[in-house]
Amino acid sequence: MGTVVESATEQAKTLVAALCRQFYGLGWVSGTGGGVTLKVEDPQLPMADRLIVMAPSGVQKEKMNAEDMYVLDKNGAVLSTPLPLPPPHKPPKCTDCAPLFMKAYTMRNAGAVIHSHGMESCLVTMIDPGAKEFRITHMEMIKGIKGHGYYDELVVPIIENSAYEYELTDSLAAAIAAYPRTTAVLVRNHGIYVWGDSWISAKTQAECYHYLFDAALKLRQFGLDHTDPLHGPVKKLSLAAPKKNYPRVILLDIEGTTTPISFVTDVLFPYARDNVGKHLSATYDSKETQDDLELLRQQASKDTKEGNVQAQLIPPSDAPKDEVIAAAERNVLAMIAADRKVTALKQLQGHIWRTGYKNGELKGQVFQDVPEALSLWHSAESKAYIYSSGSREAQRLIFGNTNFGDLRRYISGYFDTVTGNKREARSYTEIFLSVGADEPSQITFATDVLAEAVAAKEAGLDTVILERPGNAPLPSGHGFRTASTLLEI
Repeated sequence: MGTVVESATEQAKTLVAALCRQFYGLGWVSGTGGGVTLKVEDPQLPMADRLIVMAPSGVQKEKMNAEDMYVLDKNGAVLSTPLPLPPPHKPPKCTDCAPLFMKAYTMRNAGAVIHSHGMESCLVTMIDPGAKEFRITHMEMIKGIKGHGYYDELVVPIIENSAYEYELTDSLAAAIAAYPRTTAVLVRNHGIYVWGDSWISAKTQAECYHYLFDAALKLRQFGLDHTDPLHGPVKKLSLAAPKKNYPRVILLDIEGTTTPISFVTDVLFPYARDNVGKHLSATYDSKETQDDLELLRQQASKDTKEGNVQAQLIPPSDAPKDEVIAAAERNVLAMIAADRKVTALKQLQGHIWRTGYKNGELKGQVFQDVPEALSLWHSAESKAYIYSSGSREAQRLIFGNTNFGDLRRYISGYFDTVTGNKREARSYTEIFLSVGADEPSQITFATDVLAEAVAAKEAGLDTVILERPGNAPLPSGHGFRTASTLLEI
């Protein structure tokens, strides 16, 4: 090893020892259980090729020092073993968690992994002994989990415990593969594995997970449901009459499905069109608007390279404000006129509409059957999600400000074009993996667009096409189930 690598390795060993001591104080690694591992910092190497430091097994975590650590190569082979300590200490042994840690390294390119035996991570798997997942939504600390926000439903897979740690390796790997968005796996009656792209990311997320587990347990103590956006009372199943067999997951399009097309074309689009310049000028110095402008620049550059004659390059951020706004407005108006489904446009529109809703100039519209259908599904413990080309913020604005009041309490999550194009099957596969259904067929997708239905069906989803007033007529022999209201699902 070179001097620089040796120094970085020693720093990593010291850090692991310090983290073990801290986690012992939190109750995560008491009784010699749990573990910590991280990659040695080496900017010259890709993450996958860096050395690995692991804490040993069967050692008092609060007493550990740097010299107690193991050093492994990128494939998990031991390169350096700590010296044995005198009795009553046991001979040194690399952690029994090593095969599981390696799965997070190889399958997720992690920079660090934490295994906690924290009481809350154990108890939360006992709320429902048959559950394959832990779910929670509308909690601030969800924002601390990579790729998630306050309104999202956090889904953590649960695998069954075994007598020996290494026996969990295959089931942990299967959970990692089945849940591409997850950064953790719970082990029933045992604990949790959490990973991140650095020790800071792994530690931050581990703290957030434990907070959320504790919150779920406390909500349950008060008879409240942590999976409910409103955290209302836990629903008790009635033995009198069986529930209607609603789909486990309902995925809803907006335009032409939950909301009249005319609301989008005659209200939302004109409002955004008429207020582009005003919005950009009033909010120009905010980070949000500067981020919006940068997305527009990138989209305009891409469009001009692809020969789109309607696109015009937008000046850089250090150009005069009026020039930037004028060029951005021309691009936005052209994209609105062409009904482009690109993130740069949809994100800005969402921010403009937010102002309209806040000022009372806009009111979301949904069909009359929508509130009743959402309520019925919610009562039956089915999960409803939205998938629209409009930004997630725009989606929340519509359902939070409807002609029937705030309907967001019935909605478990939102997907937009960041997930993928609505006419591509892989987008629906990504959604299936994100919502945690056991099979794609457990998801019913409702839309008014035949091409979207075809893509969803290709991904294995159950699909229904809504025939609403104002929707485009369907060709004969399309082969899909149709409905005139959501109450027919």
